[in-house]
Amino acid sequence: MSESLRLRSADPGDYDRIVAVVDDWWGRPIRSILPRLFLDHFYRTSMVAEEDGELVGFLVGFLSPSVADAAYIHFVGVDPRLRGSGLGRLLYQRFFELAGAEHRTSIRAITSPQNHGSIAFHTAMGFTVVGPVPDYDGPEVDRIVFQLQLDSQ
Repeated sequence: MSESLRLRSADPGDYDRIVAVVDDWWGRPIRSILPRLFLDHFYRTSMVAEEDGELVGFLVGFLSPSVADAAYIHFVGVDPRLRGSGLGRLLYQRFFELAGAEHRTSIRAITSPQNHGSIAFHTAMGFTVVGPVPDYDGPEVDRIVFQLQLDSQ
């Protein structure tokens, strides 16, 4: 990461920049799991990373409106050129700080059982890993469930 890296809160206008890169960053069609509503309604708890004005990472997360102590990370992306640089960890740490300031103590996320990179990343970040949980997202849609207690960091 360079000194020109800038992390900022997302805004709804960032949606088009994000969906323009996610399929390329993942190497497969993935944008359908990130509808515009996430940045229309959760931009205050989401963030983007820019380097020299170019999008190089993002995190889409929110504070659970139903579970008072929980925050949820829905989608995170890092430009493949910067993977391993610590940018993903930095995005997560900033989200942890934001969630903690709002008295949230539990951070949750999910991924598919095939996403070995995500599983390794979350394990390295200290998340508890459960699964695969059969039929988590409906019939034959298994998920890995991650949870982290902020006070255990």
